[in-house]
Amino acid sequence: MKMANTSAKLVAVLALALPLATGVWAQDAPAPAPAMAMKAQSPKPAKPHKVTKGTQHAKSAAAAKAAASGADAAAAPAGGKIEATGKRDPFAPLINDKKDTGQHLPPGKAGLVIATVRVDGAVRSGNSMIAVVSNPEQSVYFIREGDRLYDGDVEKIGLDGVTFKENSKDAFGKPVERMVTKRIYASAGEQQ
Repeated sequence: MKMANTSAKLVAVLALALPLATGVWAQDAPAPAPAMAMKAQSPKPAKPHKVTKGTQHAKSAAAAKAAASGADAAAAPAGGKIEATGKRDPFAPLINDKKDTGQHLPPGKAGLVIATVRVDGAVRSGNSMIAVVSNPEQSVYFIREGDRLYDGDVEKIGLDGVTFKENSKDAFGKPVERMVTKRIYASAGEQQ
């Protein structure tokens, strides 16, 4: 019984203290300026001023300070945006949702990665062969024997698929060459 009375009194004191606390916080905030006072002030035209050594030094110091703050912004955490106050936005996500592969590939055939290429077809053109391939973004490319890709070369094109010579590195950094065959119609157990 005594515990219930004490709890009730504590809740009542807290309920009374809450409006007082918000009133104190409101006193710390600057009061908004009246609309009439803002209209009465008119902006004065800026006068050109003479550039002296002192003002040049002040401008260069301000530029150096701006460059330093730009470097701080570049060193910001991946997900957090840093405001002018130097504090991180608490509502910005900590984990970056954008999927960045880390490698920026060159445009065209030179940016095709053999592991991600899908062979869509092959055509005989005169006495040579042309293969139709696509990347994960569904862009279509026409490749010939001897074409250079991002991580290898096109070795041989047949009516049933394409053989690539892939250049990669093993776990120790030693260069490794291997032959990769991708078929148009993959058999059971083969990768496309």
